[in-house]
This record gives sequence, structure tokens and C-alpha cells, in this order.
Amino acid sequence: MKGFIQVYTGNGKGKTTAAIGLSIRAVGAGKKVFFAQFVKGKPYSEITVLQKLSPTITLKQYGLGCFIEKEPTKADIESAQKGLQEIKKFIQAASYDVIVLDEANIALFFNLFSVKDLIKIVQSKPPETEIIITGRYAPEEIIAIADLVTEMKEVKHYYNSSIEARKGIEF
Repeated sequence: MKGFIQVYTGNGKGKTTAAIGLSIRAVGAGKKVFFAQFVKGKPYSEITVLQKLSPTITLKQYGLGCFIEKEPTKADIESAQKGLQEIKKFIQAASYDVIVLDEANIALFFNLFSVKDLIKIVQSKPPETEIIITGRYAPEEIIAIADLVTEMKEVKHYYNSSIEARKGIEF
């Protein structure tokens, strides 16, 4: 079966959730999934369920805390670049059927690694490997190489009414 490159982007909620849903569907079909989280490094609730699906889903975080709010630190950049190189090895070895690069677009936005490097790695995938790239601000170059692009658009959000993020819903 041919694998495609999918991108979930936009300012709306649901990009990571969609990637998790696809991952669970893939496991249900007997596929092996690698779920990489860039920028994120905290124990979000999705971590718990994905860890329970080990070894069919392998999850690794390449972030050092929560989202970067200002300028990334040298450690943020090193962690993301280390993660990208590890994923490159998994892609080259055809170790997984599905590889999710959660928040890779945010990593690009903060220049944790280059668009050129990510494209080179993604395009080196075996024909049957599916790759999902999530995060706001997907650059045009990523959209151009994708086979499927979904934009999550915020129409209304309760954050704007001073509602705090809720465990199990937003984190």
C-alpha cells in the first residue's frame, strides 16, 4: 500500500488529536507507529494512552517543556535536531509504517531545524511509509510536498472567554 505525506495545520484545535486518531486506526490495522512530539516535553494526557499502546506505538518527545514562548534556547534547538536525526534513521530503516511529526511545523516556525532538512528527510521515506506533519504555520514548501493538507480553522474557542485548558480535553 502506498504511503502518503499528510499535513494538519491551522490555528484551530485538533491537529494532534487527529494525528492520534490516525495512529490508533493504524494500530488497529496491525501497523507500527512512531509518534514524535517536537516542542512538547510535558506529560500531556495523550502520552498516557499512547504509552499503553506500546510497542505498536512508540512515542518520544523532543521538546524540553511546554511551547516556546519567546526565543528557543540552544538546548531546544539541539533536542529538536537530535530528534530529526533519529527520525531520519527510522525512515531509512523502514522501522515504522506510520511516522507522526507532531508540532514539526512549530519547530520550523521557531527555526529549530530547517525546512530543507525536514523535506529531505520526509522525501527519503520508503514508498509504503505514511508521514503526518502537524502544527500551526505550515510553510508553503511543506504544503507543496504533501499529498493531503487539512487546515483546522478556529471559528470560536472558549479560551477567548478566559477558560483555562482542561486536563483530558486540551492537555
